[in-house]
Amino acid sequence: MLKEIYLKPMGLLVDLYQITMACGYWKSGRSDDEAVFNLFYRTTPFNSNFALCCGLEYIVDYLKNFQFEDDDIEYLASLACANGAPLFERGFLDYLKTMSICFDIDAVEEGRLVFPYEPILRVKGKLIQCQLFETALLNMINFQTLIATKSVRVCLAARGEPVLEFGLRRAPGIDGALSASRAAYIGGCAATSNVMAGKLFDIPVRGTHAHSWVMSFASEEESFEAYAEAMPNNCVFLVDTYDTIEGVKRAIEVGKKLHAKGYSMAGIRLDSGNLTDLSIRARKLLDNAGFEKALIFASNDLDEFAVSELKEKGAVINIWGIGTRLVTGYDHPSLGGVYKLAAVRKAKGKWEYCLKLSEERIKISTPGIQQVRRFFKNNVMVADGIYDINQECNKNMTIIAIDDPLKKFKASEGEYETEDMLKPIFRHGKCVYDCPSIHDIRKRTLNEMKIINQKTLKLKDSDSYFVGLEESLNHLKEQLVKKKQT
Repeated sequence: MLKEIYLKPMGLLVDLYQITMACGYWKSGRSDDEAVFNLFYRTTPFNSNFALCCGLEYIVDYLKNFQFEDDDIEYLASLACANGAPLFERGFLDYLKTMSICFDIDAVEEGRLVFPYEPILRVKGKLIQCQLFETALLNMINFQTLIATKSVRVCLAARGEPVLEFGLRRAPGIDGALSASRAAYIGGCAATSNVMAGKLFDIPVRGTHAHSWVMSFASEEESFEAYAEAMPNNCVFLVDTYDTIEGVKRAIEVGKKLHAKGYSMAGIRLDSGNLTDLSIRARKLLDNAGFEKALIFASNDLDEFAVSELKEKGAVINIWGIGTRLVTGYDHPSLGGVYKLAAVRKAKGKWEYCLKLSEERIKISTPGIQQVRRFFKNNVMVADGIYDINQECNKNMTIIAIDDPLKKFKASEGEYETEDMLKPIFRHGKCVYDCPSIHDIRKRTLNEMKIINQKTLKLKDSDSYFVGLEESLNHLKEQLVKKKQT
């Protein structure tokens, strides 16, 4: 996938400090030290109570092809310190060029709901290599998870009506546009206007015409007739270039001519004005003219709140085109995922657990080689518990909320169905996971929407979902905090 876009491995998709730290580990004789890092986020985007995991297939493709090529090494060799001396010595660069990738990665599958503080992805392997992957993993998870989550919210607001992603021209660059189209489809969008994304990811593509098409003709009616002649099986007319209601009437007249030739007018698109009033008036005109099956498309800087408000006001819109406010994560431009060291050990030694302290309780990281256990009752998600795979957990598991130690969830043995969310992706540097098709991932998303309390999915005033630490891991964390503070 990535090689189709960039044609070569991306070993240099790192922040410089990852390479300087790797050099420091190498020079201090820690090349064989091992580490565990957990990737997670702290705050749900868009004032929601969930996020939708997305971006794993990019990560798989990136890591399967990871390497530093000759020109990468020569570029690093060209970097200099302030005094003009080489930033990296040749021995370290030779190490990068020849190092054998060996790591274990476990991750939440794409299309699954994920919540604050719990690991979306866990990396275990040589400290140097785990450190080198940090930026790329965050880049791929952060953005696509953000956009997939926004897509879910817009699709929820549309209440089953198709949502089309129309954001290519406003997206953050070429790869941002491609990643956004992929994530938006996984989040529930029915199609994209982005033809390259359609080809690369096998996403359905949809599109109409622009105002410039209408403006390039002597009259609106002439433009509609020409479009009908060129695209008789794909006639959705943009009717608001001059006067929307008059545009609807002209579309109807051209639609009648299409019908006489054995074709059907697919619909009209509204892109400005009072969409509620215009859609109601347009629907009445279309129905009275015998075009009951013609669809009304709507665009114009929409998001989940605008869609929800339009529906509450009675707008008669069948398909929603969402662009800028979807592909940019407009009102929450970054997921804010982080990548924290949780354990280290010398070669063949004993794991030493690590945590980062903070004056803010929620920013104190959690130690350990973590796994997330999801609890279900009657096929409905009820809670997630984070536990350490090296610690023995009681069969009657008690989970303590991260944000409030007084809140607890107690799961008696046999009372709940359970699933461990982090699945094996790489073992010893080799991929052991078959990435599903994008269509299967999208189906997984739609299923997730069915098995969570619907109050958690509300756009406003939603219920929170319980996430916490298994009791023994919570105790370990408290002990480490006390130890680090003394």
